[in-house]
Amino acid sequence: MNNNQIVNNNKNKIKTILLYLAKNKKIKKAPVFDAEAKTDSNPFKILVFTMLSARTKDGTTIRVVEKLFEKADKPDKVAALGVKKLEKILYGVGFYHVKARHLFELSKILSKTGKIPDSLEGMIELPGVGRKTANIALSRIFGKNTLGVDVHVHRISNRLGVVKTKKPEDTELELLKIIPKSSVRSLNRNFVALGQTICLPRNPQCSICPLNKICLKIGLKQVIVC
Repeated sequence: MNNNQIVNNNKNKIKTILLYLAKNKKIKKAPVFDAEAKTDSNPFKILVFTMLSARTKDGTTIRVVEKLFEKADKPDKVAALGVKKLEKILYGVGFYHVKARHLFELSKILSKTGKIPDSLEGMIELPGVGRKTANIALSRIFGKNTLGVDVHVHRISNRLGVVKTKKPEDTELELLKIIPKSSVRSLNRNFVALGQTICLPRNPQCSICPLNKICLKIGLKQVIVC
């Protein structure tokens, strides 16, 4: 099979995958959907939640941002809390000391500029905002066709066999070659939901997975039967 045939095959496969995920009820109950509800479609809240969620379970991030947004829900109010108070509030999320400093600096910048950057280049200049966070924020805040590749998306894409990559940045580039443009924005959400409920890092529940028959199970030594 030549490269063009592989790409076309993966294009058809990713369409089937996205269709299956959109219909699965268990996936719809994933924490990622609760997480989105906590941001109230507020651009600043979306950016903050996405930044804080890195290396942290959504359930933990939800509890932390609820506490944070009760005290401060705008850049100037968050900056006014100071780093020490932010550290206490963010306790529980991964690398909370670092994230407290980043959130403080980011909030100071946004309180002065009055706007969130609407480009990848502008977004990643903000403290604590990497490519994954920027792409997710651009998609959810501005409706841009950007793809955020986190640990779930990277792991599942390789496990399914639709890409063969070592780094999330490479996964992003390879996925963008095969995903229908209309599905770019929804892929992160659906893959994260699958990763939180069924396609777990360890002991994935393959027998109840809607993708079981088409998944190549790359890297799996055993599966769990439920």
